[in-house]
Amino acid sequence: MIPRHQSILFIVLLVASLAMGVMLWQLRERAHRQLVAGNNSAPTQAPQVAPAVDATLLVANDADGSLLTQVHSLPLPQDPGARARAVLGKLLDIYAAPDAAHPVPGGANSVAQVFLLPLSGEAAADPAGPQLAVVNLTRSFAATHPSGIETETLTVLSICGTLHANLPRVTQVRFLVDGQPRATLAGHADLTRAFLAAEAVPTEGTHP
Repeated sequence: MIPRHQSILFIVLLVASLAMGVMLWQLRERAHRQLVAGNNSAPTQAPQVAPAVDATLLVANDADGSLLTQVHSLPLPQDPGARARAVLGKLLDIYAAPDAAHPVPGGANSVAQVFLLPLSGEAAADPAGPQLAVVNLTRSFAATHPSGIETETLTVLSICGTLHANLPRVTQVRFLVDGQPRATLAGHADLTRAFLAAEAVPTEGTHP
């Protein structure tokens, strides 16, 4: 005959096991419902990727001080400001490559923003009128840029020419560094003035 205390212990353990089984079943059902809900809320279509289009870059060459046209297929967004930043990012990635003909460290992250503004005067009322591009460079890009009038000028003109080649409405370009005006890029190229973008687009292989 089973002692009374053992019978009580057996009943307690049985009840505890049943309670635990019910709890595990409820947790399993809850997890299943959350999984189903997560699947239902997931997007049914893959996110859209910007289509690749031909972008024209004016790439500097230190060997002869020229700007050479290169065409690259790039996924460019529709927004003009974002498109401008994307093409300049590709240009600066080329300069940051180990075999660059115009070596400048920093790459695409050196362009913080590009703002496109209508020029003052009558052209401002024209939605298809000329624009001023304000290129905001990072402080680290300016701090690490090689110093010298020719190398700094080539960087500035290649940025201006690349903007105009891809956004023809951009006729003038100004530069900021970390959102602030700066006297020079790295001690020589004057950043206090507006650059005429069209003048930075030379005949192939000629000096700007």
